[in-house]
Order: sequence, then C-alpha cells, then structure tokens
Amino acid sequence: MNSYDMDTPITISDRDKPARQDKHLTIGALIFPRMDQIDFTGPFEVLSRIPNSTIHVIAKTNSPVRDIQGLVLTPDMSIAETPEVDVLLVPGGHGQQQLMNDEEVLSLIRNHFAAGRLVFSVCTGALLCGAAGILRGRQATTHWSTWSLLPYYGAIPIRSRVVVDGNLVTAAGVTAGLDAALVVASLLREDAIAQQIQLSIQYAPNPVFHSGMPDTAPAEVLQAFNQSYSAIAVSREAEARRFAAILGVAV
Repeated sequence: MNSYDMDTPITISDRDKPARQDKHLTIGALIFPRMDQIDFTGPFEVLSRIPNSTIHVIAKTNSPVRDIQGLVLTPDMSIAETPEVDVLLVPGGHGQQQLMNDEEVLSLIRNHFAAGRLVFSVCTGALLCGAAGILRGRQATTHWSTWSLLPYYGAIPIRSRVVVDGNLVTAAGVTAGLDAALVVASLLREDAIAQQIQLSIQYAPNPVFHSGMPDTAPAEVLQAFNQSYSAIAVSREAEARRFAAILGVAV
C-alpha cells in the first residue's frame, strides 16, 4: 500500500470558494448501512451548531441503518423526500462500496453539485463523488488507504487533511471530517463562528499515540491494518479501474 505523507492540513484551490451567507442554511447528511458513523456524526456535531441552520438526515428509505460497528442511525427522510439543500454531506466507510452503482444516490450527488451547491465528502465518501462523476479536474483527498485511487475518477489527489476546490470540500479519513466541517462553517459563515464551535466542543486534538498515519504508525500496526483491509482494497481498486474506463480517464 502506498505511503501517504500529509503535506498540509488544508489546501484551498484558486477556484472560487463558496460565498459566505447570512441566510438560513439547509444541510443534507446522507447515511447508509455499514458506513463509518463518525464520518457523519463528527461533522454533524459541528454543522448542527452553525447559527440559523437546519440539518436533514437522509437515506434511501426511512428505515434505520446500522453503521459498520453496529450503531443504529435513523434518517429524517428518504432521498425522494429531500428538498434542495445548501450543503450535502457524503460520508464513507465499507458500505460506500454497495452504493457505487446506485443511481439514486449518485444522481443526488451529481445534481446537487451541478447546481453549484456545496458537496462535502468525508473519507471514502470521495469515491462516491467520483462515481457520480464530480471529481474530474478537481483537487481532492480521501482516506490514506484509498488516496491512490482518486486519479481513476479524474481527480487531482492532494495530500491534505482538508481540500477545498470551489463547491467541493473533501476530507481525509474519518476524523478529518471534524476539521473539514469547521472549514465549511468558516466558508459559509465566518472564521469566528467556526472558532466558537471549535471551542464549544473542545476540539483540541492531542492524541495519546502517533499512529494515525501510515508514515508514523509502527510497522507491525501498519501491517496488521493492511492485512485486515486487503479484501476491500482489492474490491475498491477493481471498481476504480472500471470507473476510469467509463469516465474515459487514462491512469
């Protein structure tokens, strides 16, 4: 598995950023079976604290879903019932693989992005965005284990924890969704609002260990992860190669 040495915490492209807004914000957060719940709950903790905003939790149906570890999450509405929102949160996790050919989900992402509204992916939610065709020519990041797959979807991979490219915000793996959500709060409101939210949730990371990246993790820890991840890694690479052919991307 490729080394992933993160260069910067945040990368912002020269493309126009979303304009700061005073109006009421509506945020749609997609959930699905076997997702990584913190891809959703981390950003939810931040985004739900943006003043004058509403979050809709959406899924393919109104039925509760279980994340990969068994946590039950309940949507407010189905995709079919979802109104237009200003921000669409697309999380990742193992269950993302089962949605890569789900046209209802892909159309939700594609249409939202085409309308110029902000798409915010976390972890392998970026691969869903790639399947929807919205990564072509865009700078993006994702979980370090799938970062090398971004070019298959036409993306320009950036080694950052958060990448902003116009109306696309992508976060690296899992907990990076907290950082990216603060960036989104800053983009749509102002830095002071994002800082107040950060203070209110006491987000001041100081990890006990420094094995959060492959370049700092002990060799045996990295080896154990790679072994446990190997099956889905093969599946994700095969899917990425298939999409490269569909999208006409030469890798």
